[in-house]
Amino acid sequence: MTEARISTERRGHLFFIGLDRAAKRNAFDPAMWEQLCLAYGTYERDPEARCAVVFAHGDHFTAGLDLAAMTPYFAEGRFPMPEGGIDPLGLFGPPRSKPVVVAIQGICFTIGIELMLACDVRVAHPTTRFGQIEIKRGIYPVGGGTIRFVQEIGWGNAMRWLLTADEIPPAEAHRMGLVQELDHDALGCATRIAEVIAAQAPLGVQATIASSRLALIGGQRAAAARLFPDLAPILGSDDAREGLASFVERRAARFSGK
Repeated sequence: MTEARISTERRGHLFFIGLDRAAKRNAFDPAMWEQLCLAYGTYERDPEARCAVVFAHGDHFTAGLDLAAMTPYFAEGRFPMPEGGIDPLGLFGPPRSKPVVVAIQGICFTIGIELMLACDVRVAHPTTRFGQIEIKRGIYPVGGGTIRFVQEIGWGNAMRWLLTADEIPPAEAHRMGLVQELDHDALGCATRIAEVIAAQAPLGVQATIASSRLALIGGQRAAAARLFPDLAPILGSDDAREGLASFVERRAARFSGK
């Protein structure tokens, strides 16, 4: 039986996904990648899970890919994808619909940066070492780095780091928007953010992600065309009624996700 390389735990409405191959600096081999895909699938299908927190056991988020183990899959032109899994990079297959906050520390190289950029909110320890260093290994990023760096920080900033493979100082990563928070307790900060997200109306949160994703991929006009049509079913939800009642009664809303 394959050793567990990913941990999962639901605490209330939060779903924690932990990279758990600390002895190998959480380097991704096929088994670890497949287990991460399955964890994302479990989160997506859990009706009580409203926000996920991705983190790493041990001192490092991930040293990157176990190239020797992953190269055969790359030669076939794919990442492994088990039945019931969801691509954590958001590149292939159906996208996740629910939010993910990530906590990063130690080394965060190659697939680690691509994984964090596929999350919605990113928190890092102030001493994190960031590096998109594939070109030093004779290849280039195929997990979304070439796509999301440009989307997040613009062409010039993206090329500065992608083409040199230099390590990105944490303060610079924060300034450019690669991470949203620097905190010495990255997991604690990420958990607090996730708790706030999980307290909002789940249908509204998921609609916000879907609308923003459509704007990014399809453009402003495509997203604008869906704004009111996608709002209509939400207006009839229990949560919309609860949101209005909580406003009138001047109290915190208690959303059910229905």
